[in-house]
Amino acid sequence: MTQESEKTAVVIVGGGVAGLALGTFLLRSGIQCTILEKRSRQYVENRQRAGSLDAGGMRMLRQWGIEEVVEQAAESPHDDPAESEMPLLVDGEKRLWKMGESGDDEVSSAFCPQQVLVRNLIAVFLRDGGDLRFESEDICLEGVDIARPVVRYRDPTGSARVIDCAIVAGSDGYHGLSRTAIPDDVLRCDTHEFGYAWLTILAEVPADPLATMAVHTRGFAAQITRGPKASRLYLQCPVTDSVEQWSDERIWAELETRFGYPIEVKGPIVSKQVVPLRGVVFSPMSYGRLYLVGDAAHLISPMSAEGMSLALHDAEVLARAVIAYVDKDDTSLLEEYSDTCLDHVWQRQAAAVWLTETMHDSGDPSYAGEFRRQIARANLETLAQPRSTEPS
Repeated sequence: MTQESEKTAVVIVGGGVAGLALGTFLLRSGIQCTILEKRSRQYVENRQRAGSLDAGGMRMLRQWGIEEVVEQAAESPHDDPAESEMPLLVDGEKRLWKMGESGDDEVSSAFCPQQVLVRNLIAVFLRDGGDLRFESEDICLEGVDIARPVVRYRDPTGSARVIDCAIVAGSDGYHGLSRTAIPDDVLRCDTHEFGYAWLTILAEVPADPLATMAVHTRGFAAQITRGPKASRLYLQCPVTDSVEQWSDERIWAELETRFGYPIEVKGPIVSKQVVPLRGVVFSPMSYGRLYLVGDAAHLISPMSAEGMSLALHDAEVLARAVIAYVDKDDTSLLEEYSDTCLDHVWQRQAAAVWLTETMHDSGDPSYAGEFRRQIARANLETLAQPRSTEPS
Protein backbone atom coordinates (compact mmCIF):
# COMPACT_ATOMS: atom_id res chain seq x y z
CA MET A 1 0.00 0.00 0.00
CA THR A 2 1.34 3.41 -0.99
CA GLN A 3 2.11 5.66 1.97
CA GLU A 4 1.61 9.39 1.69
CA SER A 5 4.42 11.21 3.51
CA GLU A 6 4.48 14.80 4.77
CA LYS A 7 6.31 17.02 7.23
CA THR A 8 5.28 19.31 10.06
CA ALA A 9 6.89 20.82 13.14
CA VAL A 10 4.72 19.16 15.79
CA VAL A 11 2.39 16.18 15.78
CA ILE A 12 -0.12 16.20 18.63
CA VAL A 13 -1.67 12.82 19.42
CA GLY A 14 -5.08 13.34 21.02
CA GLY A 15 -7.76 15.94 20.51
CA GLY A 16 -8.91 16.60 24.06
CA VAL A 17 -8.44 19.77 26.11
CA ALA A 18 -4.64 19.38 26.36
CA GLY A 19 -4.06 18.66 22.69
CA LEU A 20 -6.45 21.29 21.39
CA ALA A 21 -5.08 23.97 23.71
CA LEU A 22 -1.49 23.12 22.74
CA GLY A 23 -2.39 23.17 19.06
CA THR A 24 -4.12 26.52 19.40
CA PHE A 25 -1.20 28.07 21.29
CA LEU A 26 1.25 26.85 18.62
CA LEU A 27 -0.94 27.88 15.72
CA ARG A 28 -1.33 31.39 17.12
CA SER A 29 2.46 31.55 17.39
CA GLY A 30 2.93 30.67 13.73
CA ILE A 31 4.09 27.09 14.34
CA GLN A 32 2.81 24.35 12.08
CA CYS A 33 1.20 21.41 13.84
CA THR A 34 -1.13 18.49 13.16
CA ILE A 35 -3.56 16.99 15.68
CA LEU A 36 -4.40 13.30 15.25
CA GLU A 37 -7.53 12.08 17.06
CA LYS A 38 -8.64 8.47 16.80
CA ARG A 39 -12.29 9.20 17.57
CA SER A 40 -14.87 10.94 15.39
CA ARG A 41 -15.64 14.61 15.84
CA GLN A 42 -19.14 13.78 17.05
CA TYR A 43 -17.78 11.43 19.72
CA VAL A 44 -15.18 13.90 20.95
CA GLU A 45 -17.59 16.81 21.12
CA ASN A 46 -20.16 14.85 23.10
CA ARG A 47 -17.88 12.91 25.46
CA GLN A 48 -19.05 13.66 29.01
CA ARG A 49 -16.25 14.64 31.36
CA ALA A 50 -16.00 16.66 34.56
CA GLY A 51 -15.51 20.35 33.98
CA SER A 52 -13.92 23.07 36.07
CA LEU A 53 -11.15 25.59 35.47
CA ASP A 54 -9.27 27.39 38.21
CA ALA A 55 -8.43 31.07 38.03
CA GLY A 56 -4.98 30.31 36.62
CA GLY A 57 -6.47 28.36 33.74
CA MET A 58 -8.98 31.09 33.01
CA ARG A 59 -6.24 33.73 33.08
CA MET A 60 -4.09 31.64 30.74
CA LEU A 61 -6.82 31.38 28.11
CA ARG A 62 -7.35 35.13 28.29
CA GLN A 63 -3.63 35.76 27.82
CA TRP A 64 -3.66 33.64 24.66
CA GLY A 65 -6.71 35.49 23.37
CA ILE A 66 -9.10 32.54 23.45
CA GLU A 67 -11.15 33.34 26.52
CA GLU A 68 -14.19 33.02 24.26
CA VAL A 69 -14.00 29.22 24.52
CA VAL A 70 -14.79 29.49 28.22
CA GLU A 71 -17.17 32.45 28.06
CA GLN A 72 -19.38 30.34 25.81
CA ALA A 73 -19.02 27.22 27.90
CA ALA A 74 -18.94 28.35 31.52
CA GLU A 75 -21.91 28.15 33.80
CA SER A 76 -22.81 31.64 35.00
CA PRO A 77 -23.82 32.18 38.61
CA HIS A 78 -27.20 33.62 39.45
CA ASP A 79 -27.55 37.38 39.63
CA ASP A 80 -28.38 37.17 43.31
CA PRO A 81 -25.10 36.62 45.22
CA ALA A 82 -26.93 34.60 47.84
CA GLU A 83 -28.08 32.17 45.15
CA SER A 84 -24.56 31.79 43.72
CA GLU A 85 -23.14 30.39 46.96
CA MET A 86 -21.96 26.79 46.89
CA PRO A 87 -23.33 24.98 49.92
CA LEU A 88 -21.27 22.60 52.03
CA LEU A 89 -23.59 20.34 53.98
CA VAL A 90 -22.11 18.83 57.13
CA ASP A 91 -24.43 16.20 58.59
CA GLY A 92 -27.32 18.16 57.08
CA GLU A 93 -26.18 21.55 58.40
CA LYS A 94 -25.65 24.13 55.68
CA ARG A 95 -22.23 25.73 55.70
CA LEU A 96 -20.50 27.85 53.07
CA TRP A 97 -17.03 27.52 51.59
CA LYS A 98 -14.39 30.10 52.30
CA MET A 99 -13.79 31.65 48.91
CA GLY A 100 -10.10 31.92 48.00
CA GLU A 101 -8.55 34.94 46.34
CA SER A 102 -7.62 34.58 42.67
CA GLY A 103 -5.16 37.47 42.73
CA ASP A 104 -7.11 39.19 39.96
CA ASP A 105 -10.50 40.77 40.59
CA GLU A 106 -11.45 40.15 36.96
CA VAL A 107 -10.57 36.44 36.86
CA SER A 108 -12.17 33.63 38.82
CA SER A 109 -12.69 29.91 38.48
CA ALA A 110 -15.63 28.58 36.48
CA PHE A 111 -17.73 25.47 36.04
CA CYS A 112 -17.11 24.56 32.43
CA PRO A 113 -18.58 21.31 31.01
CA GLN A 114 -15.65 19.68 29.27
CA GLN A 115 -17.57 18.60 26.19
CA VAL A 116 -18.65 22.20 25.55
CA LEU A 117 -15.12 23.52 26.11
CA VAL A 118 -13.75 20.90 23.69
CA ARG A 119 -16.38 21.81 21.11
CA ASN A 120 -15.40 25.47 21.36
CA LEU A 121 -11.66 24.71 21.19
CA ILE A 122 -12.23 22.63 18.06
CA ALA A 123 -14.16 25.48 16.45
CA VAL A 124 -11.44 28.02 17.27
CA PHE A 125 -8.61 25.76 16.12
CA LEU A 126 -10.29 25.02 12.79
CA ARG A 127 -11.32 28.66 12.34
CA ASP A 128 -7.67 29.64 12.74
CA GLY A 129 -6.71 27.21 9.96
CA GLY A 130 -5.62 24.31 12.17
CA ASP A 131 -4.97 20.79 10.88
CA LEU A 132 -7.17 18.45 12.92
CA ARG A 133 -7.65 14.89 11.67
CA PHE A 134 -10.41 12.84 13.26
CA GLU A 135 -10.72 9.05 12.92
CA SER A 136 -6.97 8.58 12.65
CA GLU A 137 -6.48 4.90 13.37
CA ASP A 138 -3.52 2.65 14.18
CA ILE A 139 -1.33 5.57 15.25
CA CYS A 140 2.27 4.48 15.70
CA LEU A 141 5.18 6.54 17.01
CA GLU A 142 8.64 5.72 15.70
CA GLY A 143 12.03 7.18 16.45
CA VAL A 144 10.94 9.48 19.25
CA ASP A 145 14.43 9.10 20.69
CA ILE A 146 16.04 10.61 17.58
CA ALA A 147 16.05 14.08 16.03
CA ARG A 148 13.17 13.52 13.57
CA PRO A 149 10.40 11.23 14.81
CA VAL A 150 7.94 9.61 12.42
CA VAL A 151 4.23 9.20 13.12
CA ARG A 152 2.32 6.60 11.11
CA TYR A 153 -1.45 6.20 10.98
CA ARG A 154 -4.37 5.28 8.74
CA ASP A 155 -6.84 7.95 7.66
CA PRO A 156 -10.62 7.35 7.49
CA THR A 157 -10.28 5.94 3.96
CA GLY A 158 -7.83 3.32 5.17
CA SER A 159 -4.84 4.94 3.46
CA ALA A 160 -1.52 4.71 5.26
CA ARG A 161 -0.06 8.09 6.13
CA VAL A 162 3.36 9.13 7.44
CA ILE A 163 4.24 12.42 9.12
CA ASP A 164 7.85 13.43 9.67
CA CYS A 165 8.12 15.92 12.54
CA ALA A 166 10.47 17.52 15.03
CA ILE A 167 8.34 17.00 18.15
CA VAL A 168 5.55 14.65 19.24
CA ALA A 169 3.14 15.71 21.98
CA GLY A 170 1.32 12.79 23.58
CA SER A 171 -1.99 14.15 24.84
CA ASP A 172 -4.13 11.06 24.28
CA GLY A 173 -5.11 10.48 27.89
CA TYR A 174 -4.42 7.89 30.55
CA HIS A 175 -5.30 4.95 28.30
CA GLY A 176 -3.57 6.37 25.21
CA LEU A 177 -0.69 4.91 23.25
CA SER A 178 1.80 7.78 23.46
CA ARG A 179 3.14 6.83 26.87
CA THR A 180 3.87 3.27 25.68
CA ALA A 181 6.60 4.70 23.41
CA ILE A 182 8.70 5.32 26.52
CA PRO A 183 10.67 2.22 27.55
CA ASP A 184 9.56 0.50 30.74
CA ASP A 185 13.00 0.87 32.27
CA VAL A 186 12.81 4.65 31.77
CA LEU A 187 9.23 5.41 32.83
CA ARG A 188 8.24 5.32 36.49
CA CYS A 189 4.67 5.26 37.78
CA ASP A 190 3.84 6.49 41.30
CA THR A 191 0.30 5.96 42.57
CA HIS A 192 -1.81 6.58 45.64
CA GLU A 193 -5.04 4.66 46.25
CA PHE A 194 -7.44 6.40 48.62
CA GLY A 195 -9.27 3.19 49.53
CA TYR A 196 -12.74 4.28 48.43
CA ALA A 197 -14.58 5.04 45.22
CA TRP A 198 -17.18 7.37 43.81
CA LEU A 199 -20.37 6.10 42.33
CA THR A 200 -20.68 8.70 39.55
CA ILE A 201 -24.11 9.21 38.04
CA LEU A 202 -25.14 11.33 35.07
CA ALA A 203 -28.72 12.51 35.54
CA GLU A 204 -30.96 14.54 33.27
CA VAL A 205 -31.75 17.11 35.91
CA PRO A 206 -30.26 20.60 36.41
CA ALA A 207 -28.15 21.39 39.44
CA ASP A 208 -29.38 24.36 41.46
CA PRO A 209 -27.15 25.61 42.98
CA LEU A 210 -24.42 24.70 40.51
CA ALA A 211 -22.49 22.69 43.11
CA THR A 212 -23.57 21.15 46.39
CA MET A 213 -21.26 18.96 48.46
CA ALA A 214 -22.07 17.01 51.58
CA VAL A 215 -20.13 15.36 54.39
CA HIS A 216 -22.15 12.72 56.20
CA THR A 217 -21.55 9.71 58.41
CA ARG A 218 -22.66 7.56 55.46
CA GLY A 219 -20.02 9.17 53.23
CA PHE A 220 -19.35 12.05 50.84
CA ALA A 221 -22.00 13.16 48.32
CA ALA A 222 -22.28 15.87 45.71
CA GLN A 223 -24.34 17.23 42.85
CA ILE A 224 -22.42 19.24 40.24
CA THR A 225 -23.75 20.97 37.13
CA ARG A 226 -23.06 19.49 33.71
CA GLY A 227 -24.95 22.11 31.75
CA PRO A 228 -28.46 23.59 31.93
CA LYS A 229 -30.23 20.22 31.75
CA ALA A 230 -27.86 17.74 33.38
CA SER A 231 -25.81 17.15 36.49
CA ARG A 232 -23.37 14.66 37.95
CA LEU A 233 -24.18 12.98 41.24
CA TYR A 234 -21.38 11.54 43.35
CA LEU A 235 -21.69 9.09 46.22
CA GLN A 236 -18.73 7.75 48.17
CA CYS A 237 -18.80 3.96 48.23
CA PRO A 238 -16.48 0.98 48.74
CA VAL A 239 -14.21 0.17 45.79
CA THR A 240 -15.81 -3.29 45.77
CA ASP A 241 -19.28 -1.93 44.94
CA SER A 242 -20.80 -2.52 41.50
CA VAL A 243 -23.36 -0.43 39.63
CA GLU A 244 -25.80 -3.35 39.88
CA GLN A 245 -25.99 -2.73 43.63
CA TRP A 246 -27.21 0.82 43.03
CA SER A 247 -30.74 1.10 41.68
CA ASP A 248 -32.08 4.52 40.65
CA GLU A 249 -34.30 4.54 43.72
CA ARG A 250 -31.39 3.76 46.04
CA ILE A 251 -29.29 6.52 44.49
CA TRP A 252 -31.88 9.25 45.02
CA ALA A 253 -32.68 8.00 48.54
CA GLU A 254 -28.99 7.96 49.51
CA LEU A 255 -28.43 11.44 48.09
CA GLU A 256 -31.35 12.75 50.13
CA THR A 257 -29.99 11.09 53.28
CA ARG A 258 -26.52 12.56 52.87
CA PHE A 259 -27.82 15.99 51.90
CA GLY A 260 -30.24 15.97 54.81
CA TYR A 261 -33.30 17.15 52.88
CA PRO A 262 -35.64 15.91 50.13
CA ILE A 263 -34.47 16.28 46.52
CA GLU A 264 -37.37 18.09 44.90
CA VAL A 265 -36.32 17.67 41.28
CA LYS A 266 -35.36 14.18 40.18
CA GLY A 267 -34.78 13.04 36.63
CA PRO A 268 -33.78 10.09 34.46
CA ILE A 269 -30.41 8.55 35.23
CA VAL A 270 -28.41 8.14 32.04
CA SER A 271 -25.25 6.39 33.27
CA LYS A 272 -23.57 4.97 36.37
CA GLN A 273 -19.95 4.07 37.04
CA VAL A 274 -17.87 3.11 40.06
CA VAL A 275 -14.59 5.07 39.97
CA PRO A 276 -11.88 4.29 42.54
CA LEU A 277 -10.22 7.52 43.73
CA ARG A 278 -6.50 7.62 43.06
CA GLY A 279 -3.59 9.84 42.18
CA VAL A 280 -1.15 8.79 39.46
CA VAL A 281 2.06 10.45 38.26
CA PHE A 282 4.29 9.17 35.46
CA SER A 283 7.85 10.44 35.22
CA PRO A 284 9.70 11.62 33.31
CA MET A 285 7.14 13.46 31.20
CA SER A 286 9.51 13.52 28.22
CA TYR A 287 11.64 11.03 26.33
CA GLY A 288 13.71 12.15 23.40
CA ARG A 289 11.36 14.16 21.21
CA LEU A 290 8.19 12.86 22.90
CA TYR A 291 6.45 15.04 25.50
CA LEU A 292 3.52 13.82 27.59
CA VAL A 293 0.72 16.31 28.24
CA GLY A 294 -2.28 16.15 30.58
CA ASP A 295 -3.82 12.81 31.58
CA ALA A 296 -1.22 10.93 29.55
CA ALA A 297 1.21 11.90 32.31
CA HIS A 298 -0.92 12.14 35.43
CA LEU A 299 -4.30 11.60 37.04
CA ILE A 300 -5.42 13.70 39.98
CA SER A 301 -8.21 13.01 42.45
CA PRO A 302 -11.49 14.26 40.92
CA MET A 303 -12.26 15.87 44.28
CA SER A 304 -9.75 18.57 43.36
CA ALA A 305 -11.49 19.38 40.05
CA GLU A 306 -8.05 20.22 38.64
CA GLY A 307 -7.69 17.80 35.74
CA MET A 308 -8.38 20.39 33.04
CA SER A 309 -6.31 23.07 34.74
CA LEU A 310 -3.33 20.71 34.96
CA ALA A 311 -3.75 19.83 31.28
CA LEU A 312 -3.74 23.50 30.33
CA HIS A 313 -0.65 24.13 32.44
CA ASP A 314 1.25 21.33 30.68
CA ALA A 315 0.07 22.59 27.29
CA GLU A 316 1.29 26.11 27.91
CA VAL A 317 4.67 25.03 29.31
CA LEU A 318 5.22 22.84 26.24
CA ALA A 319 4.00 25.55 23.87
CA ARG A 320 6.47 28.08 25.30
CA ALA A 321 9.26 25.52 25.01
CA VAL A 322 8.42 24.68 21.39
CA ILE A 323 8.22 28.37 20.48
CA ALA A 324 11.70 28.97 21.94
CA TYR A 325 13.03 25.97 20.02
CA VAL A 326 11.48 26.88 16.67
CA ASP A 327 12.07 30.64 16.83
CA LYS A 328 15.45 30.75 18.57
CA ASP A 329 16.83 27.21 18.27
CA ASP A 330 16.82 27.22 22.09
CA THR A 331 16.24 23.74 23.54
CA SER A 332 16.60 24.70 27.21
CA LEU A 333 12.86 24.90 27.92
CA LEU A 334 12.24 21.58 26.17
CA GLU A 335 14.96 20.01 28.33
CA GLU A 336 13.34 21.48 31.45
CA TYR A 337 9.76 20.59 30.43
CA SER A 338 9.43 17.42 32.50
CA ASP A 339 10.92 18.90 35.69
CA THR A 340 8.92 22.11 35.31
CA CYS A 341 5.62 20.29 34.90
CA LEU A 342 6.32 17.65 37.55
CA ASP A 343 7.09 20.32 40.16
CA HIS A 344 3.64 21.79 39.49
CA VAL A 345 1.94 18.40 39.33
CA TRP A 346 3.28 17.29 42.71
CA GLN A 347 2.21 20.56 44.32
CA ARG A 348 -1.32 20.05 43.02
CA GLN A 349 -1.30 16.36 43.97
CA ALA A 350 -0.38 17.31 47.54
CA ALA A 351 -3.29 19.73 47.72
CA ALA A 352 -5.62 17.18 46.14
CA VAL A 353 -4.72 14.46 48.63
CA TRP A 354 -5.31 16.84 51.54
CA LEU A 355 -8.69 17.98 50.20
CA THR A 356 -9.84 14.48 49.25
CA GLU A 357 -8.99 13.02 52.64
CA THR A 358 -10.55 15.98 54.44
CA MET A 359 -13.85 15.64 52.60
CA HIS A 360 -14.05 11.84 52.79
CA ASP A 361 -12.41 10.89 56.09
CA SER A 362 -14.54 13.46 57.94
CA GLY A 363 -17.70 11.53 57.13
CA ASP A 364 -17.83 7.73 57.31
CA PRO A 365 -15.23 6.52 59.89
CA SER A 366 -15.33 2.94 58.55
CA TYR A 367 -12.72 3.79 55.91
CA ALA A 368 -9.96 5.46 57.93
CA GLY A 369 -11.08 5.23 61.55
CA GLU A 370 -12.30 7.67 64.17
CA PHE A 371 -8.88 9.29 64.74
CA ARG A 372 -8.63 10.26 61.06
CA ARG A 373 -12.25 11.38 61.09
CA GLN A 374 -11.58 13.83 63.90
CA ILE A 375 -8.45 15.14 62.16
CA ALA A 376 -10.44 15.58 58.96
CA ARG A 377 -13.24 17.38 60.80
CA ALA A 378 -10.67 19.83 62.20
CA ASN A 379 -9.29 20.39 58.70
CA LEU A 380 -12.81 20.84 57.36
CA GLU A 381 -13.31 23.83 59.61
CA THR A 382 -10.45 25.61 57.83
CA LEU A 383 -12.42 25.33 54.57
CA ALA A 384 -15.81 26.44 55.84
CA GLN A 385 -17.06 29.86 56.82
CA PRO A 386 -17.93 30.27 60.50
CA ARG A 387 -21.39 29.08 61.50
CA SER A 388 -24.05 31.72 61.25
CA THR A 389 -25.43 33.02 64.53
CA GLU A 390 -28.76 33.72 62.87
CA PRO A 391 -31.48 31.09 62.97
CA SER A 392 -31.68 29.06 59.72
